[in-house]
Amino acid sequence: MQLAADFDRGHVFTDRILNMRGRGETLLLGAATARPLVEKLLPGVSVIGRPRMSQLVYAGPKKITRLPRRSAVVAFSADEVYAIAELIRRQRGGAAVVMGSLSPRTRNAQVELFQSGDVDFLVATDAIGMGLNLDVGHVAFAQRRKFDGFQYRDLTPSELGQIAGRAGRHLNDGSFGVTGQVSAFDEDLVRAIESHDFEPLRMFQWRNAALDFSSVDMLRRSLDVVPTREGLTRAPTGEDQGALEFALRHDEVRDLAVGKAAVALLWDVCQVPDFRRISPAQHGDLVVTLYSYVAAGGRIPDDWFARQLAYADRTDGDIDTLSARIAQVRTWTYVANRQGWLDDQVHWQDRAREIEDRLSDALHERLTQRFVDRRTSVLMKRLRENAMLEAEINENGAVHVEGQHVGELHGFRFVPDQSGDGQDGKAIRTAAAKALAGEFDKRAERLSRAPNEDIVLSSDATLRWLGQPVARLVAGENALKPQIVLLADEQLTGPSLEAVTARLQTWLANHITTLLKPLIDLRDAADLDGIARGVAFRMVEALGTLERQEVADDIKALDQGARAVLRKYGVRFGAYHIYVPALLKPAPASLVALLWALKHGSLDMAGLAELPALSASGRTSITVDPTFDKVLYRLVASASPVRARCASTFWNALPTSSARWWRGSDRWRDAAGRRHPPGRRLHGDRGDDLAARLRGRGFRLDPARAGLPAREAHREGDGAEAGGRVGRGRRCGRGRHFGRYAGDGGE
Repeated sequence: MQLAADFDRGHVFTDRILNMRGRGETLLLGAATARPLVEKLLPGVSVIGRPRMSQLVYAGPKKITRLPRRSAVVAFSADEVYAIAELIRRQRGGAAVVMGSLSPRTRNAQVELFQSGDVDFLVATDAIGMGLNLDVGHVAFAQRRKFDGFQYRDLTPSELGQIAGRAGRHLNDGSFGVTGQVSAFDEDLVRAIESHDFEPLRMFQWRNAALDFSSVDMLRRSLDVVPTREGLTRAPTGEDQGALEFALRHDEVRDLAVGKAAVALLWDVCQVPDFRRISPAQHGDLVVTLYSYVAAGGRIPDDWFARQLAYADRTDGDIDTLSARIAQVRTWTYVANRQGWLDDQVHWQDRAREIEDRLSDALHERLTQRFVDRRTSVLMKRLRENAMLEAEINENGAVHVEGQHVGELHGFRFVPDQSGDGQDGKAIRTAAAKALAGEFDKRAERLSRAPNEDIVLSSDATLRWLGQPVARLVAGENALKPQIVLLADEQLTGPSLEAVTARLQTWLANHITTLLKPLIDLRDAADLDGIARGVAFRMVEALGTLERQEVADDIKALDQGARAVLRKYGVRFGAYHIYVPALLKPAPASLVALLWALKHGSLDMAGLAELPALSASGRTSITVDPTFDKVLYRLVASASPVRARCASTFWNALPTSSARWWRGSDRWRDAAGRRHPPGRRLHGDRGDDLAARLRGRGFRLDPARAGLPAREAHREGDGAEAGGRVGRGRRCGRGRHFGRYAGDGGE
């Protein structure tokens, strides 16, 4: 009944209150604010009160992201409704949307989305104030001002109370409050809403229902009649009356609107609702067109009506586009239901309803896609039901719970989907933890029985099982015994945890023993003693390669028997290094470097990832990178850095020995006939690089021979002193000659 005071539609409700009666009795339902006026207009009316059976309390301001489940957020513009729904989707999983502009089918589908528990939040305009019974526990006002068709104004206390009263049902208490930028309600307003104590309505809107259709002028006069009864006021000009005035500006309409039936038909056409809300002029043009067809020809042409429906019969586009099409087709649905306006009325009714239903379903789907995270809503609903969750893990580790992708299972660690945050992320983690409870034990069982080939140690010190990371290495008590740290979630516990740990420790010990067997044998050798054992200990500590100068005194003190025992374990005495050739192969060398980095450096040190690839390429020398640790060249590349380039431990002896090997030669030419020294040929160095490296290894330039041809340089060198390792004069790029090498030539 209180809607009789509405400026836009109030006169319709007033007419029903005053003039519509049932056969036996008439029931008028409404708020207590309308009671004084109804009792005044209808003397003797019997009033029966139905007080609220539950409590409605004020909960104060709350952030949208902190609203309780089963909340309705109220705003009064489509843009604001959409913005709030989008925020709730990101933070809380999704929301249903209810607005007066939605078609009944779309609105009902959105309400069902909320009622079924697929979403826990509803964002709506004041359309939820009447006509919808919802399981809402809390109503939050995100706005207090609305446009009522004439102006922007604050909602009255009774209007706020009507909307807030949606919270709670029957014996279930409800609450209301504010959110967003809305200021907290004052105490008087809170008291009024909680006690349902509002000022009574003073006026009902009224428009004359006894219209005179004898002429258009008489129709106008009858519409302008003012009420004579107290408590009634003439309603503002409605859209139907505005459409009438617009139509009467057209001569063709005035010519057709002659006689009572024609004027009544004109007023009937003016009743077509303006669902499109484009402009009064466009709606007026539609009224003129419809009246011209019906009044002149008796029927609306089928081909014209079919074209109008075809314009709206498309389900592509966004929410606003579909809403506009639904508004159009609702107009044609109304027209199709007017008696006598179309030839095959039933056909066009069915056709218009079919299009409206299809568009309504498409709009519901778009609203759901935009404002509902199906994954989160499904998971949260199943979690609330405390049901067993069905989990599926494909061969790539993708985890699906109840058909929804929730993340990836990497070894024994679950990585949630990165698109989930807030409540979404919490739901994903909770659902995954519940669904994957038994998967960790199954994986632990398979890993404990896995063959060695299924487990690998990657260059970043990560142990991988079938490509998935399951553990990482950290420094242990010594370099050859690193510790294992499992990469696993808390679900891996008890016997499963122990089985995985034991299997990985066994694999790691076997891996180190296999690749570094010469080093392990040297460490455990029982037939080494004295200085030889000390040298062996130093080599094990250095992971297989020692700078000779570091143990020069010990090496000189070794007798031939001790050297023979060390050679038995693979030790070689080079010109610059004491080393084990078997450990210089790419796989052992990479493992040695990794173990050294764990013990003495860090896994992100420069060169640890790059040098193994260079070593495995088979190069005899490589360019020195000053940012790489020099120890890595010794361990990984098995090389000794000298100025711009470094050569491997084996090839480092060649510049010295090649002076003896190639003593009788005077020139060397490549396939193109270019001269180059033997060392350059063997090392692959450019002349400048080889010269720099020879300087670094103790060669010196003999100025007296620098300009001699190669043959004369050899002749001069034949008389050189042979008291030490003597390198005959070699021509090393661009005519430079190097003489005696002041160092050990190796053994």
